[in-house]
Formats: sequence, structure tokens, C-alpha cells
Amino acid sequence: MERTQGLYLTVEGRNNGITIKSPVELRVMREAGRVTAAAREAVVRAVQPGMKTKELDAIAAREIRQLGGKPSFKGYRGFPATICVSINQEIVHGIPGDRVIKEGDVVSIDVGAIVGGFHGDSAVTVIVGRASKEAEKLVEATRLSLELGIRQALAGNRVGDISTVVQQFAEAQGYGVVREYVGHGIGRALHEDPAVPNVGEGGKGPLLRVGMAIAIEPMLNMGTWETRVLDDDWTVVTADGSLSAHFEHTVAITERGPWVLTALEGE
Repeated sequence: MERTQGLYLTVEGRNNGITIKSPVELRVMREAGRVTAAAREAVVRAVQPGMKTKELDAIAAREIRQLGGKPSFKGYRGFPATICVSINQEIVHGIPGDRVIKEGDVVSIDVGAIVGGFHGDSAVTVIVGRASKEAEKLVEATRLSLELGIRQALAGNRVGDISTVVQQFAEAQGYGVVREYVGHGIGRALHEDPAVPNVGEGGKGPLLRVGMAIAIEPMLNMGTWETRVLDDDWTVVTADGSLSAHFEHTVAITERGPWVLTALEGE
């Protein structure tokens, strides 16, 4: 039986098949990525203590629409909002609402946008105001683990080459690497094959080929890797209540190396 939860494919879930995009299609995906990045950065600039999470959702929705895109998440499997806002011990799928953001909160913002029938998907974690050194280190380690994973997104490598560098780096820093929720292929569907776990073995898994596009998204916990889902059937939290951070980019596999489609600047 297929096992999925919320917006993210679980390890055992099935996607919509691996697709190879043409250069023209990847250019369209880059435009979807630009819109996604613009909405992501608009939310990052706006977030501050005293804001309600639904205000951040409204900012992202407005930015995406103004740039000619459509939200990827709203209505997807019944998700009620444009973005996910996950705070502190929440890992992914936090639903924007009346919750007020406080000084020192660790806030993960996940954004998706559709342009020309193709999706972009990206996430970032920010600290609102001042927080502990431990929180700062967690966020920076998660960002760096994404960077390391992207470097392995090379034609001829395998998905496991991404997975193993993320896992080895994160665990060497003492963090739990979320296992139930994984990255994924992306294109005309928000979730395609292959699944891109954050744990694995180098040289294993599907072959990365020119024209593939994948979402790489490390989720690191300050405690163990175990998770649980809240009663809203969406919000995934750390099982032990520890802090979590999440970063994500949509990346194309090209002959010249990884192409980060959800970068704010660049080609």
C-alpha cells in the first residue's frame, strides 16, 4: 500500500515516474523557480515577532500571483494554504493560521509555485530575532548539508551519493536526520520519482541523468530523527520535542553540473 503523508513523499511512497526534461522545459522550470524564490525571500524579509503565520501566507500568495504563477501547495491533497510555516519543533507541513511568531522562534518556510505547468519548490529556515547558539548552529548545519547535497547532483552519480553526504555531515555534527520524509523528483507534477532521502549509501539508488530535476531537502533535528504527526493530520514534529530546521532547492541535472532552479539570482 502506498504510504504518503501531507505534502511530502515518505520513503515507501510511490511518485509519478522519473521524467527527463528538455532544455526548453528546464527554462520554464527556472521561471517557476524564480517565482518560488521571490515569494520565499518576500516572506523572509517580512517575518518578525508579533506576526501571525497567516500573514506570511498572504505575502507569499500575493507575490506568486503578481509574478504570474500559481501556488503549488494550496489544495494539494487538501492542504489549505499557499505555504508551510513550521516553527521550532515542527519539521514540515505547518499550516499558517493565527499563531503569533515570537522572538527567538526557529521558523521554516516552504514555498512552491507553478509557472507554465511546471513546479518550483524551495524551503528556508530563519531565526526570528535572537536565539541560542545551539539553534544558530542547527540552522547553519542544515543549510550547509543542502549545499553539500547539491554538489553531488551530477550526471552519472546516484541518488545515494546525495543522501550519504547529507547524512554523514549532519550526523557528524550530532544531529538527527529525518528519515520518514524525503526529497523528490519534480516537474509537471510536484512529486515525481526518484525519492531523494537524506540518509543512504553512496553509489546506490537511481542514476542521475541530464534533464532530471529533483528537490533536495535536508531536515535536521537537534535530537533524534524520529517524528510524529499532530492531530491536524498535517504538521510533522520531532518526537522528542527538539528543534528542527529544513532547507530545500529544486535542482536540475545538466551537462555542466547542478543548476539550482530556485536560486534568487543567476541564469
